Amino acid sequence: MTDTTRAPARARAARVTGTVRVVGAGLLGSSIGHALRALGVDVILADASPAQLRLAIDYGAGRPAAETDRPVLIVVAVPPDVTADVIVRELTAFPDAVVTDVASVKLEPLRELQRRGLDLTHYIGSHPMAGRERGGAISARADIFVGRPWVVCRDEETPAADLALVEALALDLGATPIEMTPEEHDRSVALVSHTPQLVASLLAARFADAPEGSLRLVGQGARDTTRIAASAPELWVQILGANAGPVGDVLAALADDLHAVAGALRDPETPGARRALADTIRRGNDGVDRLPGKHGQNRRFEQVVVMVDDAPGQLGRLFGELGELDVNVEDLRLEHSPGAQFGLAEISVIPGAVRQAVDGLTARGWKIASIPS
Repeated sequence: MTDTTRAPARARAARVTGTVRVVGAGLLGSSIGHALRALGVDVILADASPAQLRLAIDYGAGRPAAETDRPVLIVVAVPPDVTADVIVRELTAFPDAVVTDVASVKLEPLRELQRRGLDLTHYIGSHPMAGRERGGAISARADIFVGRPWVVCRDEETPAADLALVEALALDLGATPIEMTPEEHDRSVALVSHTPQLVASLLAARFADAPEGSLRLVGQGARDTTRIAASAPELWVQILGANAGPVGDVLAALADDLHAVAGALRDPETPGARRALADTIRRGNDGVDRLPGKHGQNRRFEQVVVMVDDAPGQLGRLFGELGELDVNVEDLRLEHSPGAQFGLAEISVIPGAVRQAVDGLTARGWKIASIPS
C-alpha cells in the first residue's frame, strides 16, 4: 500500500528547532506531526484516546510523550469544546513553552481563557485553513497545509520570539501565515468556511429522499457543491455553536437573497424578474473571480476537458504527455458518469497554454470534449 502520509524526503532544514508537542492525534494533529518529522523535527504526541494515539504513532506521526520532555512549542489540535481546557493544562504543565491551537474558531476559546484569569503571554491562537472530509490519524497527510493560509492571532503582549516560532511552524508546513484579530478571523471563516458547510449540507439533504432516477443524472456540478457535506456532524455542531453569531448573520443575508430569487421564479414574467435572476448569476461570477487561485494568486485559468478511457494508467499517461508538451496542470477535476466506460478530466491551464495542450493531445490520439471558446 502506498504511504500517503509522509512528505517527500527532507530537502531543507526546519525553521522550528527543538521538540514540538502535538496534543490531539486526529487529522490536523497527525498531519502536523508527519510534516514536521519529514523535516527532522522531534515530535511527541498526546491524545485522550489511547487507541487514536497508538494509531497515529504506528503511522509515524510522532513518538509517545516522556516525563523528561521539554517542548519549545505545543500545538493543541483538539475539538473546539475542549480547546480551552487543554490549553490551560498545557500552559500550566509547560510554562516555558509557546502554546498555539488550531481550532477553527478563535474568539470563544480566547474569551474562556481570559475568564479563567490565566497568564496568556505565551499563548497564540492560530488556525490553518486546511482539512479533509474524513478525519482521524488514518486520513492524515503531510501536505494538506501546503499553499494554504494559516491565520495567526497575536496581540500587543505577544513576545516577538513567540510569534516568530508559530509563524515558523506554518512556514515549515508549507502554509502562508496571515495575521488577524480573533474577531476578524471568526467573521471571515463564517463567510468562507462555516456557511458553505451548511449550504452544502442543506443542498445534499435534498438528495436524501430524491427519486433514484433523478440521482442517476447527477453531474460534476452537484458533486462540487455538496462535496463537504460528507463532514462529521459531531465536530460541526461544536464549530457552528462556537461561531453562531457571525454564521447566523451570513445565513440571514443569504436567506434574503434566496427569498428574492424564489419570488422571481414564481412569476418569471413579472417585470424585472429575469433581470433579478441574471444579476444573481452575474454577482456569482464576480464573487468567483475574486477567489484566489493556485498559490493564492488571483490568476485565472482556462479549462480543457479530455475524455479518458476507464482503464488503469490512462490518467497517468495524460499527465505524462502534458509534461512532455511543457503544459503545467494548475488544477484537475474528474467526472465519471454511472455506466460510462470513460471519464472526463477537466484540466486547468494558463490561457496561453490552451492551444498547445489541445493540439498536442489531439496529435497523440486524445479526444478533446471541450475547449474554451
